[in-house]
Order: sequence, then C-alpha cells, then structure tokens
Amino acid sequence: MHSPITGTAAGVPFTALPPAGGGSAPLLVTWHMLDAPRSDAAFAAALPMADLPVWRVHLGMPMCGARMVDGSVDAVLELMREDVLMSFLEPFVRQAFEEFPAALASIRLQLPVGDGPIGVLGGSLGGAVALRVLAGTDTPVFAGAVVNAAIRMRSVVDLFPGDYPYDAASEQAVNELDFVAGAGAIAARAPLLVVSGELDHPGLRADASDLVQALGKRSELLTIPGLAHPLAEEPGIESAPRLPQARAVDAGLVEWFRRHLDGGRRRRPTTP
Repeated sequence: MHSPITGTAAGVPFTALPPAGGGSAPLLVTWHMLDAPRSDAAFAAALPMADLPVWRVHLGMPMCGARMVDGSVDAVLELMREDVLMSFLEPFVRQAFEEFPAALASIRLQLPVGDGPIGVLGGSLGGAVALRVLAGTDTPVFAGAVVNAAIRMRSVVDLFPGDYPYDAASEQAVNELDFVAGAGAIAARAPLLVVSGELDHPGLRADASDLVQALGKRSELLTIPGLAHPLAEEPGIESAPRLPQARAVDAGLVEWFRRHLDGGRRRRPTTP
C-alpha cells in the first residue's frame, strides 16, 4: 500500500491516498467530521477505502488539523459558545464550500487524476459540504455519499443545549442548508448513498431517511449497526486504529463507489 501524500491545495490541507497501482485514476474528494475523526489525516485513516481504484483526497475543514489555532480546538469551542449557527456551523460549511473550486483545480495540477467526473463524500458537518457541492455547483460528479451527515442544519442546531434565538438571517441560513428541501437539485446531479449509524442522534437519523425518500431511486440508505455519531475514538486528530463500525462504513462506501465508477469514467464533463 502506498503511503499517504500530504500537501495543500489552494491553501487547503489535504491527505491523499493513491490507488493500489499508483498512477492515473479518477478522483474522490472528502470532507471530514468535526467529531472524531476531526482532521483530514484521521478521516483518511478511519475510511481509507483502499479497495477503490481511485485517488482519495481528504480535504481539511476550516480550523481543523493543520489549520487549528495554536494546535487546539479552543478557538472552535469559542465560536460555538458565541453563536453555534452563525459563528460556527454556517461559516464552516460556507468556507469549505467556497474553497472547493480552487482546491479542486490545484489537486488536478498536483495529482494524476484527469479532468473527468469526481466522487464526493462527507461525514457529519463535512456531509453538508458534500451535499452543497452537489446542490450548488456544476462540477461533474459520478457518485456521492454522506455519513451521519448534517442534512438539515436545523436538526444540528437542536443538538446543542437551549433554544436557539432564530432571527431572519439565521432562519435563512438553516433553510439554505436544508438538503431535504433541496433534494431535487441533488437528484439531478448524481446518485447518493446516505450512511446512517444505528445509534446516531435520532434527529439526524430521521433526516437521513427523509433525504433518501425525497431523492427516490437515485439514492440508497445504509444503516450501520452499533455506529453512534463519531467514526473514531477521541481525540480524533491523528491517524488511529479503525473501529469495527468504521470498517463497515468503509466497506459500504467501497461497494457504492465501485458500482458507479464505470459510469463516471464513461461520462465526460460538460463544463471546464
């Protein structure tokens, strides 16, 4: 197995895993969780998808991994205390989404991934980034997947203590990050696997089911027995041994992306 490649793409840290044979291959881009595993390196270790004949490029989320302030999560916790939605959740998704086009262009220059359709994958808050890429860009995608994803941002806000004081701006923010409401745009773009842990938060599990129902035949729901929300043990910043439940997620992702990969290779991008 090839060693991970680390670098930056337009300022975004990444951990890249080459296909088994090395050389040119399609591209799968991922965004990690803010629960464990909460860095690109840790996410790559939890879900290496080693049996996929693609480059797996795991992008770092804002203020995580190599971009942590003073090497700790204290700055992130301060943003959560300030305003969990408008200072933390929404800006993280927006920044990662806005960084994506330049990061993708840089990856294509650095790695032998060609210019064909890509795969996208996101976990938890990174799932909202992957869904926004599907719903809000014209980047050709052969297949997508999300794991314990932030599908409706209102449900994520509800996980935090207290009643959130919504106003016009925050209502607009959660509505824009409601991907069940935006399922039509996603269904038109690519098939989507929705992975849901049996022990994940009930609201997130309900959203996963609602999204699959809204997407119809282009989507599948994969429930992982015994999986809570995280995919790794704390602290989740460095590479760590894989949990059995993460291995089950990995196997499901490999099967899904393999199934759609040949179709993605045949299709050519319709935009630069």
